[in-house]
Amino acid sequence: MVNATPGLAADPRLILSEEELDRALEVFLLAEVAFWAAADEVLDRPSPSPKLGVKLGRGHFRAAFLLKRRPGLGVQDLARLTGLSKQGASRVLKELIDGGYAEAAPGALDARRRPTHLTERGQAFEAEISSALRALLAGAYREGGIDAAPGARRILAAIAGPRFSSRRKDTL
Repeated sequence: MVNATPGLAADPRLILSEEELDRALEVFLLAEVAFWAAADEVLDRPSPSPKLGVKLGRGHFRAAFLLKRRPGLGVQDLARLTGLSKQGASRVLKELIDGGYAEAAPGALDARRRPTHLTERGQAFEAEISSALRALLAGAYREGGIDAAPGARRILAAIAGPRFSSRRKDTL
């Protein structure tokens, strides 16, 4: 078995066959489809007051959610966390700013760094989608059993790797 987390020893008690891992991969991929379908249902609703004709999508939600969880993110941080190119992260943040969903100001120590924060409009956008996703997760946790929740978070954090590990450990 390949150790998916470099630098950490694999637990010798964890012996999963290729078939078991494939079943987990299948469930993971299908869960991702369901997860984003719930987000898309909200994103596809007509916007009450669209600005600039930009339709917000998954990338905008990801950025808004990360701005809620990690206020002050800039282009480089967003690119690193999401896997977007710097150009892609810059475009997403610019569209959020131009649409009134976020605001950025020159950094205190470096004017080139522009920490970004959600506006009230951005908070409402993020909250509407996150509410649908939290409902989906809550149902899944009820189905899987509340005792499984910490283990599920640890598994997902291990998959996220360094993108998640920059968060405090007490968030698991």
